[in-house]
Amino acid sequence: MYVIIAIIVVVGLYVMMTYNGLVRFRQMTEEAWSGIDVQLKRRADLIPNLIETVKGYAAHEKSTLEEVVELRNKAQAMPAGDVAGRAQVEGMLSQALGRVMAIAEAYPDLKANQNFLELQKSLSEIEGEIQMSRRYYNGAARQLNVKVDSFPSNLIANQFGFQKAGYFEIADPADRAVPQVKF
Repeated sequence: MYVIIAIIVVVGLYVMMTYNGLVRFRQMTEEAWSGIDVQLKRRADLIPNLIETVKGYAAHEKSTLEEVVELRNKAQAMPAGDVAGRAQVEGMLSQALGRVMAIAEAYPDLKANQNFLELQKSLSEIEGEIQMSRRYYNGAARQLNVKVDSFPSNLIANQFGFQKAGYFEIADPADRAVPQVKF
């Protein structure tokens, strides 16, 4: 009788500990996504100021500037849970921003403009924060995914409806390419 009770207690403790571990990893993943979202919002808020500054110097680069604004709006319209879609749009936005920075190289007055320099520095800092946030999110997603896929915790994960988290990665290899700007 005591053996059966001991087995039930051990199994119950294992289920409880595994469930709590899954909840912890899911919360870490959600918190990590929130960190990415905050940095992407900071970048999205900075883009209009950057575009307006560049517009004054590079009016004939209108299509590149419009593309950045369009991609920014598209990124902000993505559903919160669509990690893969958001990663794809944000990758395209990063490339477009790279082209804007390359345009600035062609305009010495713009490169020397204090407002542009401050915006460029802020954008660089935000891009670094986004990279750190992406790494943290992907690490948290990896921990959750391992727990959801591993035996025997996968039995508990399936029972309680835990799902794997998607990684924030670049899906299109072309998005990894260095932007080329031709005049």
